Amino acid sequence: MNDSDTQRTPGAPGTPHVRVFDDDTALFTAAADEFVHAAREAVARHGRFFVALSGGSTPRGLYQLLASPAYHQQVDWARAYVFWGDERCVPPTDAESNYRMARESLLFHVPVPHEHVYRMPGDNPDPVAAAAIYEQALRRGFALGPGERPRFDLILLGMGPDGHTASLFPHTAALHVTDRWVVANAVEKLHATRLTLTLPVLNSAARVMFLVAGTDKADALAAVLEGPRRPDDVPAQLIAPEHGDILWLVDTAAAAKLTTQHA
Repeated sequence: MNDSDTQRTPGAPGTPHVRVFDDDTALFTAAADEFVHAAREAVARHGRFFVALSGGSTPRGLYQLLASPAYHQQVDWARAYVFWGDERCVPPTDAESNYRMARESLLFHVPVPHEHVYRMPGDNPDPVAAAAIYEQALRRGFALGPGERPRFDLILLGMGPDGHTASLFPHTAALHVTDRWVVANAVEKLHATRLTLTLPVLNSAARVMFLVAGTDKADALAAVLEGPRRPDDVPAQLIAPEHGDILWLVDTAAAAKLTTQHA
């Protein structure tokens, strides 16, 4: 299965569209093209581009491509407002920091105004307070009034071998939060707490784009896309934008156990 073009097949809101690629180059190129499309569409529609970045090794390849000469000038970075979907409770200089990875691979190389970058305060010693601070940052960044909810133009997500996405891990409290935009989610198996956007925000996005690569993701991908509904076991099943698109860009290794052929 090979897909290197940039065609979109819009469906009903929240209905997954899956594209499978033979190699990382094709995957990253398609993701970069989708990123550029989302940015241009958002700027044309309302003058700004609100994006939430993700961490991990696969997004790094996308960020490096976006920072390259081929893509650097295709996005109006001055109109971009950059947030994160989740973060580890570490300083921004830590090797495990999602912010650090995005800064080194992308943000340092493109002209996003400093005041448009909203880092999750993972270095705050009180994760609950950090989540509340970031919720207020969302409110300010989106200039929201009472009763309004942030609607990202694009949210980038990955998925772990256990089916988690952002820092919504199986059988954790954050899966059931409906009255907060950001929470500190205790993940017992990691002996750690993560900051994460919650489902009300993730499912309010205009477009969600998953990047998934590797044989270790094959079982989880099949479970999310083709298995019975078990969201407490495979939380990525909970991502279904109410009035937006959801796109899965995956490599052949991750797609190995899918039974349906995808473009």
